[in-house]
Amino acid sequence: MIIRKYVATDCKAISELFYNTVHCVNAKDYTHEQLNAWATGNIDLEKWDASFQAHCAVVAIEDDIIVGFGDIDSSGYLDRLYVHKNYQGKGIASAICDELEQSANAENFSTHASITAKPFFEKRGYSVLKKQQVEQNGILLTNYIMTKKEGHL
Repeated sequence: MIIRKYVATDCKAISELFYNTVHCVNAKDYTHEQLNAWATGNIDLEKWDASFQAHCAVVAIEDDIIVGFGDIDSSGYLDRLYVHKNYQGKGIASAICDELEQSANAENFSTHASITAKPFFEKRGYSVLKKQQVEQNGILLTNYIMTKKEGHL
């Protein structure tokens, strides 16, 4: 597996990976209605690209395809972290997270973790600050505000 910096030409493949991962991997924790609200399949690629360009963003490549991606901003907020549905459990999310946390010049890290991702972040030393309901396209989704101090890598 190779981890490299995000480039704009990755955006379409990443948007497809996002949709498929949410609808397959997160299906055990969210309803069909919630999954459709979360990942509609209609991502504004220009907005996503601008967001990735503004953050430290990386992609993981294996078998010549993008198998995961993530991004973190300068404050240490880990915005997105997704791994291809066929590459779960292979350490890809950990490798991406390691790269992002090392790249961010932050004392603390935070994320809004899905129900599915919460155990992954807990294993990495993140703690739940708050369980919350967020509205996405008129539908409520549960997630967790989680934080970690830099020294707990």
